[in-house]
Amino acid sequence: MSEMNEENLITLIDEEGNETLYEILFTFHSEDYDRSYVLLVPQETNDDEEVMVEAYAYTETEDIDDFGELEEIESDEEWDMVEEVLNTYLDDEQMSE
Repeated sequence: MSEMNEENLITLIDEEGNETLYEILFTFHSEDYDRSYVLLVPQETNDDEEVMVEAYAYTETEDIDDFGELEEIESDEEWDMVEEVLNTYLDDEQMSE
């Protein structure tokens, strides 16, 4: 379950009802898998700490207040593709600093 709070923030609610605020790192669409993906980082992080990036496939909804339906990425091939896109993004970010 997900809700948009601000333009780049999303709240994820786990099975136990705990809410965690995440910042949307970026979204992209894969033509190979014909799916859209979102990469998230916890909103409460320090610049010097290692951050765990969460990745999900998603289907957009018509509701402007709802980010969409998040889906777990289950295949190793999809994970490899998402990791490659993330690594390219991080390399580009480091080059622009």
